[in-house]
Amino acid sequence: MFEYGSVGEAKAGCPLPIKSLYKSEGYGFTIMDSSININDKWFEEMERRIPVGEVRTRFAPSPTGYMHVGNLRTALYTYLIARKYGGKFILRIEDTDQERYIEGAIDVIYNTLKSCGLQHDEGPDIGGPVGPYIQTERREIYRRYAELLIKKGGAYRCFCEKDESEENPSDEKGIKKYDGRCSRLSEEEVNRLLAEGRPYVIRQKIPPGTTTFTDMVYGEITVDNETLDDNVLIKSDGLPTYNFANVIDDHLMGITHVVRGSEYLSSTPKYNLLYKAFGWEIPKYIHCAPVMRDAHNKMSKRHGDPSYEDLIKLGYLSDAILNYVALLGWSPGGEREIFRLPELVEVFDISGISKSPAIFDIAKLNHFNSEYIRSMSLEDFHSAALPYIREVVERPDIDTMAIAEILQPRCEKLTDIPEKIDFLAKLPEYDTSLYVHKKSKTDEKISLEMLNAALPVIEGIGGWTRENVHKALFELVEKLGVKNATLLWPLRIALAGKEVTPGGAVEICYILGKDEAIKRVQRGIKKLS
Repeated sequence: MFEYGSVGEAKAGCPLPIKSLYKSEGYGFTIMDSSININDKWFEEMERRIPVGEVRTRFAPSPTGYMHVGNLRTALYTYLIARKYGGKFILRIEDTDQERYIEGAIDVIYNTLKSCGLQHDEGPDIGGPVGPYIQTERREIYRRYAELLIKKGGAYRCFCEKDESEENPSDEKGIKKYDGRCSRLSEEEVNRLLAEGRPYVIRQKIPPGTTTFTDMVYGEITVDNETLDDNVLIKSDGLPTYNFANVIDDHLMGITHVVRGSEYLSSTPKYNLLYKAFGWEIPKYIHCAPVMRDAHNKMSKRHGDPSYEDLIKLGYLSDAILNYVALLGWSPGGEREIFRLPELVEVFDISGISKSPAIFDIAKLNHFNSEYIRSMSLEDFHSAALPYIREVVERPDIDTMAIAEILQPRCEKLTDIPEKIDFLAKLPEYDTSLYVHKKSKTDEKISLEMLNAALPVIEGIGGWTRENVHKALFELVEKLGVKNATLLWPLRIALAGKEVTPGGAVEICYILGKDEAIKRVQRGIKKLS
């Protein structure tokens, strides 16, 4: 097993100390020499580190503070492919965009993956043979490969000011892009500008012709290279852009299958050109259509759409969220929809991924969540429900397991619980019209008769158990010669003060306890008298 600590710390398995490439300067590191010697042995060692002979996938989020549904789906599909084929699932943190970095966001990523059961095999927290797994700790690796790419003719230094590089006219096809003027500088001009200390970025050099790539969802795609910009690979601060870092990292980490959103389809020809310029094998691409709020708008945290953390706070179970997210743009075939994670591993197939966007349907998620709640053991549901029960029911002597039992078949989300059982804490004000129920054959007069008959029976129950409460009340039904509901409807109204409750009169009577049940029946009699 290989491990990597902080940047600059070489541990077992690292062929060359990363620290030797840097000098420290406050936060982060700066390059020791702007003219990097292309050391063939260094590159050979980097190539030898690459694991081969297995499927390797990666989830590479940016630490921006939350895990949105589309990101979670990418993590899930990436995990499923790795597990399906007995491979490795790698976590890599892509933090080169420091302006979007949010403190604590990496912990959100760790916690979400752990909560969902998506255990990674390699990553910043557990190490691995091809670390570091955080991009800002790999900056000199990118710099060296950028220099190698310049040597191979696939990139060049651009000394243009930002405004200058942006003020280029559109080409004959109306495409606005950098005109590549610095790619035409002679070696002497480049050396002179370097000697002057002129700041620069490194740009990809797009060759003429066309580029064709194959995606496992969208098929074969060909683009005219004239439509591609000479995009920046290394910024003036020495950090790589996403377009460069992800290619270098995917190659050096031995990634065989790349799962990402379809918005990256337009950039994929540039990635292929980088692979070809280096002479590297191109991984398999799996681009996924977006998850939409509706037919016209993508889901967005900025527009109030929920993240994974939001859904958990809204009372959804992690297993239900994961199951539902799996079906956003993927079909297992057949009618079955409920799959736990190990079952998803068994049935997942890339061919089931759709080209069409998926619409996030909260009502469908509610259905999934209720199915998962009902499938839980009573003990597990009680553990999950208890914090919500205690939001409204503070009595220490109350039977919370009995409350959980009446809630479980009637609960869509955990956050529904407080509103469903608030009557247990305090009898709400209610109108006597609730006692009128045609199906139960009750009105206010009959209800008063039933409560007057029930009160002494409840007072006479000895050992206060659910079984004894049930036995006493149903013996009373038989004695009165009425339908069950004719007694139990008015009794439930008197005990709960609500037309709809989880559980019936017997369960509620038992849960309230003898003294509280008697008080509420007496109050019902008074209201009806």
